[in-house]
Amino acid sequence: MSSRIDKRKTLFAAWRQPRAILWTVAAVVALGFLVALEIAVRHYGVAGPITNQAREVVFAPKSGPLLYASMALMMVVLTWRERFIAAGVAVGIDVVFFVVRWIVGADMMFGNGALWVLLGYGVIALTRRTGAERVLLLKGVGLGLLLVAGRKTGDAWLLITWKTRPTVLDQYVATADHALGNPSWVVGRMVEATGTVGTHVLEWVYIQLAVAAVAVALYQLRHVATERRFPGHHLVRTFLVIGLLGPAIYMIFPVVGPVFAYGPGASGTGGVQWAVADLWPHTPPSLTAPSQMTYDDLTPRNCMPSLHTAWATTIFIHSRKGPRALRIAGAFWLVATLGATLGFGYHYGADIIAGVVFAVTIDAALRSHDRGWDRSGALLVGYGAAVFTALLVSYRFVPMEMARHPWLFGPLLVLAMVSVVHIYMRTTRLWEPKLAPAQQLEPQPEMV
Repeated sequence: MSSRIDKRKTLFAAWRQPRAILWTVAAVVALGFLVALEIAVRHYGVAGPITNQAREVVFAPKSGPLLYASMALMMVVLTWRERFIAAGVAVGIDVVFFVVRWIVGADMMFGNGALWVLLGYGVIALTRRTGAERVLLLKGVGLGLLLVAGRKTGDAWLLITWKTRPTVLDQYVATADHALGNPSWVVGRMVEATGTVGTHVLEWVYIQLAVAAVAVALYQLRHVATERRFPGHHLVRTFLVIGLLGPAIYMIFPVVGPVFAYGPGASGTGGVQWAVADLWPHTPPSLTAPSQMTYDDLTPRNCMPSLHTAWATTIFIHSRKGPRALRIAGAFWLVATLGATLGFGYHYGADIIAGVVFAVTIDAALRSHDRGWDRSGALLVGYGAAVFTALLVSYRFVPMEMARHPWLFGPLLVLAMVSVVHIYMRTTRLWEPKLAPAQQLEPQPEMV
């Protein structure tokens, strides 16, 4: 009886720790946010993120690679033997689902097995593990499920943007983009010239961005199982915060993108009736006074800033400390993502610049939080936030002046972005721990 009381006292003492309280509050807030988002989306007659995720336990998932990438993130806390068992169980479950779907003629997609393994290890953590092992396994499961939930909440946010923002600001951004030489029109023609091969490569890179992030994160988290703890700062944290904060900017600055506002739409048809004119990518828009324009209630207002660019930027940043192959892959993903975002007409050049500044500022804030806020961290984050705000304000209120003086405002926009990146690199380099030089012993006088 006394041992049971001692265990309860130990448990309550652990939950009184500041870090445990912080994690509990974060979990409650996240759950409340998901519930609120579920209710908001159901107001428009569609299923929310919780319902969609629950359906994927049985029905065909939207993205099988994402579910397996999420399972891979969870497995960083497992031993190699447990990883092989988990992977085998996931594949076996998917084979059974595949056969059943083939027999009944249902939609074909893999990934259910990975989700089952994720949920199963959550149950194992609560029922079969104790102490530090339970906490570590729950963190691994939570990390994997956060990546999945991030995709679902993103889809819900996009629906809210097109339902609540009937007018868009594309004309303002397109006008400001004259200062940069209308890069989406230029890159769009370049991608068109590459034919189907270039299009398919860029499309695959664009769609599988989360999988690339997991590859970098797995390298950063490779020692979690042996060290029994997660590093203070890693890619997944930045990735998730970007996805959480980005849609809030969509609500403030709704933009659909050049292929929609100045072209036929992503599918090649159906968007012209809402467009200013069918100009993209062969005819740059003429320089006229911009105004707000009404657009349909089916296209996400997800351009400003470019979150794909922001995510690709963080992949590039976090891959710099990896082996050469990982550094090359990170650079390739960044360049290919920029080519896809511009070349498919999903973003303007102004979105790209804002996306880079947005990503660097958030990563700087998370690094500062991890190491403890000081003057250098506050100045870096404050400067990045100020530049990001100035970009949005200039796109909205002085686009004509920017377009009329491209040789002034074009370099200024690029310089603003480069300055944030430069200060980030210089500051974070100073934050890196430095190895103290080995002290050389002075020669002792010989004893006579």
